[in-house]
Amino acid sequence: MGGAPQQSLKQQAADQVLTYIRPGMIVGLGAGSTALLAVRGLAARLARGELADIKGIPCSRAIEAEARALGIPLTTLEEEQADADGRVIDFTFDGADEVDPALNLIKGGGGALLHEKIVAQASRREVIIVDESKLSPTLGVRWAVPVEVVPFGWRTQAAYLESLGGRPRLRPGDDGRPYVTDQGNLILDSAFGPIDDPARLAARLDARTGIVCHGLFLQLADEVIVAGAAGLRRLTRPDRP
Repeated sequence: MGGAPQQSLKQQAADQVLTYIRPGMIVGLGAGSTALLAVRGLAARLARGELADIKGIPCSRAIEAEARALGIPLTTLEEEQADADGRVIDFTFDGADEVDPALNLIKGGGGALLHEKIVAQASRREVIIVDESKLSPTLGVRWAVPVEVVPFGWRTQAAYLESLGGRPRLRPGDDGRPYVTDQGNLILDSAFGPIDDPARLAARLDARTGIVCHGLFLQLADEVIVAGAAGLRRLTRPDRP
């Protein structure tokens, strides 16, 4: 699936997620193509007066620039008061590259995985919007795991990823040089194939000094809105109402 039909499905998912936003909310503005559609839709609703008293926290510099250009009021995690669980954001919408039946995700195809994970962990509710091509029986079947690493010693991180069964590839930028994240880091896109135990892999990645973040987003999505040929579907985690 591609081209205009896929874009139409993304737009349906983006439009649906906007119905969750209420006046007075602090909203996490996700990165990626589907989330960008929702950002633009949010700006349009604010301009028409359908929503008010909204403050956004963007997940990337690109989304921040887009939101500012569209007139969405912005804030930061530092400016707002966190609750006892460290949560600041009322509601976050974001996209994903791959979604398994337990609503675990692979994210980071757009390079904003570090900020996206920080925002997700600081959110009281995280809703993912995708088209049906992103659904997968097991993580790793359709997408490599992005692993953000500091530039110093990055080849040792690549060797470590290989020791875990991955096939890491340094992500190139548009100019042919290595892609650099908003935090000045590199990304090793690491193909593991089907990941039987994503929690175990995530723990091993989290334990490695020099790995800043990885694209396994486990138990962070509360809901996934899926747009497909048959319409919209709402998927929720078994441990969520």
